[in-house]
Amino acid sequence: MVSAHSGDFVWRAGGALALYAERGYDVRIVCLSYGERGESQGLWRQEGMTLEKAKAGRRAEAEGAAEALGAAISFLDLGDYPLRIDDAGLDRIVGAMRSAQPELLLTHVANDPYNRDHDAAHEATLLARQVAQAAGHDRSTSPIGAPQVLQFEPHQPEQCGFAPNLLLDITPVFDRKRKAMECMGAQAHLVQYYTDLGLRRGVQAVRNGGARSIVQAEAYQRVFPIVGDVLL
Repeated sequence: MVSAHSGDFVWRAGGALALYAERGYDVRIVCLSYGERGESQGLWRQEGMTLEKAKAGRRAEAEGAAEALGAAISFLDLGDYPLRIDDAGLDRIVGAMRSAQPELLLTHVANDPYNRDHDAAHEATLLARQVAQAAGHDRSTSPIGAPQVLQFEPHQPEQCGFAPNLLLDITPVFDRKRKAMECMGAQAHLVQYYTDLGLRRGVQAVRNGGARSIVQAEAYQRVFPIVGDVLL
């Protein structure tokens, strides 16, 4: 998972992360920034807040959320608003991918007109994936394969051209996602929003042939085609 800010992974993909952690997968989160400038509204209302205090607060929240989900987390501290990923930052993302050897990557959509940091994270994920596949890059590490990239749902999907082709049932682990969301005190106003969104996606999952037991779901859009030997 490549997350632009320290809270994005919780709201948009916390259910998927918890689900796969519970299934025994090695789930890792790379936060490109803490979201200290633009996504820490609750912290900046506090008297005497500084950039370093905001970073520390967001890091603590994200670490608590990752623990609730059962995932490992690392922070590159590249700054936000704007998020600028230089060559050194890209190399660190590539290194994380080569270390993890991922079967699947989760990240942001390609075009979010409300938050260009998300676009930067998407582009960096695809570019790092490309570089991490190169046999001639850093011969001390092994190239990765061709992991699928899933874009998680943005805050305003209609404006981002988001057309989900996967509705993931997260009902069995929603309690863990809720706990993770409640760790994010700097953005506490989003907890109810993403709880309600999960309910709506759950209804859609059932209407698209899912089990009637589905209550909470998350939406994703694949970047690459699925390969198989059957149509369904």
